[in-house]
Amino acid sequence: MPQDNRLLIAIGAGLAIVAAVVLALVFSSGRGRDAGPPPAAQGGLTIDVADAPELNTTRELRCFVNGQFIGMATLSDCARRNGVATDALDVGIDETGALAAAPTAAFAPPPSLPPIELTEAEQPAPSDEPTQPQPTTQAASGSACLRHTGSDWRSLSSNMSLNACVQALYAGTCVRPGEALYGRWGETTLRLVPRRVEQSPDNNRFRTLVEQDRACQFPGLR
Repeated sequence: MPQDNRLLIAIGAGLAIVAAVVLALVFSSGRGRDAGPPPAAQGGLTIDVADAPELNTTRELRCFVNGQFIGMATLSDCARRNGVATDALDVGIDETGALAAAPTAAFAPPPSLPPIELTEAEQPAPSDEPTQPQPTTQAASGSACLRHTGSDWRSLSSNMSLNACVQALYAGTCVRPGEALYGRWGETTLRLVPRRVEQSPDNNRFRTLVEQDRACQFPGLR
């Protein structure tokens, strides 16, 4: 065989060996990348929550009792003041943006009372003699029903029973934990909070008036 042919065969064999090595490297690297399933097959983004912060039971939070801010307290102390178990408290952000604890989270404070408007029959008669102030009373048949819109008071009726006022204000309306809607019936402040309506004679201390069902209705009212 001529020497030139042997040289060409040697060069071809060397190129074949180099190509085989390159192909082996390509396939081996591909198998390394496919060793595990793609991220999408594992549910997408994986988050390690091992270092997630926990709420320190000794940390003091803004504590609310009957919707009123009473100061800073630990979870157990705030629960004791509310008369409930610690795990019955909701912890969330109040209207100031601070962490707060309450049976149904922190409610916005009651709005200022609407101005009292007297009818002509209720206007005091002019007299030169000083008269003693007479206490105002709510008519047995009904009283004025008002809704607080967030900025002012809107009258729904000038003469309505308490049950009818609650229905007019809140029937079909539910609020989330931490939210509250306010109304007035005569001289009583009404407040819708999650799963119940509360009442207050002094716009400060609230107690439950009626429970609300999951359909945002009041089966206990007739």
